[in-house]
Amino acid sequence: MATIQERQALLQRYSQAYAEVQQALETFPRHSWHFKPAPHEWSIHEILIHLADAEVHGFIRIRTALAEPGSPISVYDQDRYAERLYYHEQNTEEVLHLFRLLRQTTYQLLTLLPESAWSNTVQHPESGILSLDDLLQTYTEHVLVHIEQMRKNVQLWREQEHA
Repeated sequence: MATIQERQALLQRYSQAYAEVQQALETFPRHSWHFKPAPHEWSIHEILIHLADAEVHGFIRIRTALAEPGSPISVYDQDRYAERLYYHEQNTEEVLHLFRLLRQTTYQLLTLLPESAWSNTVQHPESGILSLDDLLQTYTEHVLVHIEQMRKNVQLWREQEHA
């Protein structure tokens, strides 16, 4: 279990995710958003849709840990989501708004919790028992990983544009 100080730092970082995504997007030319580094890799546009879908799962998983500790949670196939949910046709402005609202409401909920709630867990079919601290860590890092992925996409796009 994380210390109170570690958790507070992680909560702060968790709360900044939308701003960090927005800040990164401001540095990416809009016409680079549909560039795919390889056929089975995601474009920035698809990554943004994925972030919203993942946030929906995080929203539910965190609430499940709080309301129904010890309950199983579901897994999802992110590549199947991208393919079957028409990621390339969805509106990024709308999903970014959804991401912001989901993250903001979950952050507000997490700041209300007593220390005892942080020992709550859920049962993930592949990862086993996950604590609320684990979920917070996972969803904080998830956004950072995808921001880096978007940066790499833009770098590869620029290299191909100037080749």
